[in-house]
Amino acid sequence: MPAITRTKLQIFSGTSTLPLAQKIAENLGVDLAQSETRRFSDQEIFVEIKESIRGANVYVVQSTCAPVNDNLMELLVMVDALKRASVGSITAVMPYYGYARQDRKVAPRTPITAKLVADLLTAAGVDRVVSMDLHSGQIQGFFNIPFDNLFARPVLLNYVRENLATGGDLVIVSPDAGGVERARAYAKKVDAKVAMIDKRRTGPNVAKAMNLVGDVAGMKALILDDMVDTAGTLTEAAVALLKHGATEVYACATHAVLSGPAIARLKDSPIKKLVTTDTIPLTKDARECGKIEVLSVAGLLAEAIRRIHYHDSVSSLFD
Repeated sequence: MPAITRTKLQIFSGTSTLPLAQKIAENLGVDLAQSETRRFSDQEIFVEIKESIRGANVYVVQSTCAPVNDNLMELLVMVDALKRASVGSITAVMPYYGYARQDRKVAPRTPITAKLVADLLTAAGVDRVVSMDLHSGQIQGFFNIPFDNLFARPVLLNYVRENLATGGDLVIVSPDAGGVERARAYAKKVDAKVAMIDKRRTGPNVAKAMNLVGDVAGMKALILDDMVDTAGTLTEAAVALLKHGATEVYACATHAVLSGPAIARLKDSPIKKLVTTDTIPLTKDARECGKIEVLSVAGLLAEAIRRIHYHDSVSSLFD
């Protein structure tokens, strides 16, 4: 009888974040597993697994970014194909969790779509979820399976420490009250001050920066957020900071959603640079913007996968 071997680790990728998945596989020293995603003429999604995965621990890398519904459906179809091929376990690695902003009822007769996505993933056969910088941590409670919410802070902090926090004149700015804790955590690590923009939101994707809490006069300001969508909040905040005496304005966010007028707003804004990660691939316009610098979180995600696979501590990654 052959000896029992360690359970095989395999990395699959959807089409939304293929370059990131390739980097994760390289960090783990494995080849990206083979699959094929096709669309029929009516745009139905079809996924075929091209190699044996019986009993393997499989990790599927797929951000549910734009086109959100297509990428989410592709993930669900791939999970179903894996499940029917007698896989050992399936971990959905979702660097960006789409629909995360619909995490509560904001008005009568409205959905909590972040919970619906959790139910869909679980029903499809996902055994565990790994994501990064969730819009709100409560989403983890929507799942009855293990959920690891990682933070891009180690990657972003290294950049801030080496490029922005060298003169002792840096202030970390939260664009709203909800992000103050995040700003304080960054500021503590680089010995910077903290400020906050008092923001009033008048509708979806519509925000008006109102007041500044804190002193930024004569300081280099870094606006810190979890995501940049239409960049309205970001550009309003940048103008407000300069009016209050900031010498320069930079921005830092994990997820570069950059929808609608975001690129045009960034180009026209006084923001020197937006530092983000590769949880969402940049569009051609975003790559040509000239103000965006992308850092990779592949190493961080690869280490989380390695620790999950070998049953080591994941929480120590947060230290």
